[in-house]
Amino acid sequence: MENALKTIQKLLDDAIVIKLIEVTSGIIIVAIIFRILSQVLPRQVQDSDLRYRIRKGITFVGYAIMALLIVLIFSDSLGKLTVIFGVIGAGVAFALQEVIGSFAGWVAISFGQFYKPGDRVLLGGIMGDVIDISILRTTLMECGAWVKADLYNGRIVRIANSFVFKEPVFNYSADFPFVWDEITVPVKYGSDRSLTREILQQVANEVVGEYMPQAQVQWQHMVHKYLIEDARIEPAVTLAANDNWLEFTLRYVVDYKQRRGKKDVIFSRILDEFDNTNGSISIASTTIHIVETPAFNVKLTDNT
Repeated sequence: MENALKTIQKLLDDAIVIKLIEVTSGIIIVAIIFRILSQVLPRQVQDSDLRYRIRKGITFVGYAIMALLIVLIFSDSLGKLTVIFGVIGAGVAFALQEVIGSFAGWVAISFGQFYKPGDRVLLGGIMGDVIDISILRTTLMECGAWVKADLYNGRIVRIANSFVFKEPVFNYSADFPFVWDEITVPVKYGSDRSLTREILQQVANEVVGEYMPQAQVQWQHMVHKYLIEDARIEPAVTLAANDNWLEFTLRYVVDYKQRRGKKDVIFSRILDEFDNTNGSISIASTTIHIVETPAFNVKLTDNT
């Protein structure tokens, strides 16, 4: 018992041990305070995006205060610990290079405008909506895979932030929250081409025309911000003739989250309008025409 007390007394006389105790106690206190703040303050905010940012800001400030506390406590002993920290730091940097890369990726994401919570992105072949950005990982609600047309499939995917330095980041909703989409309509030869073009244009204007004013404004911002052409935002119909049918292509701008729903409405309206033309327009399908058949030589023998 006496030896244990002497050992404890000896440790308490060591300045480094005292500072370690102070650092540990300070970190625990700061963690508790900021944990309470991160739970209480966001509840006072109604806007979900602002609430998310407040929670992340509180967490970042908490980590910064912890780091500052360590520096302040060890400020008079840093000279003695420089060599030790250098050796330990080199080993930690090598062992945790992916973690360090992810932290650097988080800094790049935060200040480089790669994406933000709520954006739809494509990272390494995985498409989904960003639902959280932590210091080390980005969390996506995945779209696609076995589910088509950009719909959620229910899987949550976590991707290391270091990924932004390794491969391209595709953002569907950053500066221009719309995407161009196309549908192809095969029409039989002999159909009324002018009426077909008119119907496709009219349907597109009625179904996705609501996006035009906002899309025009957003695209003008893009033109002023980037070196990019002033592309056409209004729906456009083009025609190509091939060996089988007249191929009409309808190109239009749509909200990136409404692509499948709007395509369903457009196709339904087009088919209804074609049915109302009393045969002037007919949908084409693949057909096979036998142009010429080879000659067959048939020899009959009488076996009776």
